[in-house]
Amino acid sequence: MIVCHGHSVPAGYFDTPVINSLGSYPHQLRVGLAAKYPHAVINVVVTAIGGEDSEKGLLRFERDVMSLRPDVVTIDYGLNDRGMGLERAARAWRAMIERAKTGGAKVILLTPTPDTAAKWADPADKLALHAEQIRGLAREYQVALVDSYAAFQRHATAGGVTESLMSQRNHPNEKGHALVSAALLAWFP
Repeated sequence: MIVCHGHSVPAGYFDTPVINSLGSYPHQLRVGLAAKYPHAVINVVVTAIGGEDSEKGLLRFERDVMSLRPDVVTIDYGLNDRGMGLERAARAWRAMIERAKTGGAKVILLTPTPDTAAKWADPADKLALHAEQIRGLAREYQVALVDSYAAFQRHATAGGVTESLMSQRNHPNEKGHALVSAALLAWFP
């Protein structure tokens, strides 16, 4: 049982209001795991809500995530947490990580996918700061990390056009979601 918790990206929003849950990374993860483990029963449940930040996600974490008794929980709120700041976001992420671990779930944190309005080269950009904070939380709690932000940066550094992975300014398209799902699948040997 894998629960993908977060905002519009794991919910499958592409070009708002269009939702393509079958092209989103939770579904791609499910398909990839089924191919890797054809004799396993695999459930990937998406509890993501578009527009939500980590504080709101924390409020429903027990009811919507832990009540499912997940084996793995992914947390992806970096894009939307920019509006609340680092300190409040860290408190909410810590509470979700601690609760998931207490409940026996493995945790995978995800840094944000891009917002093309963000300044990629500026380490002081809010998106970059949240990505760095999420990396630090993964180290602090010794949980898994999918560094989506770095994957998109590597794509751009290698000459790729970030917009080719985006369906709109802050939502990846199917190819962008594939970068994230490939990194998630690497955690399942």
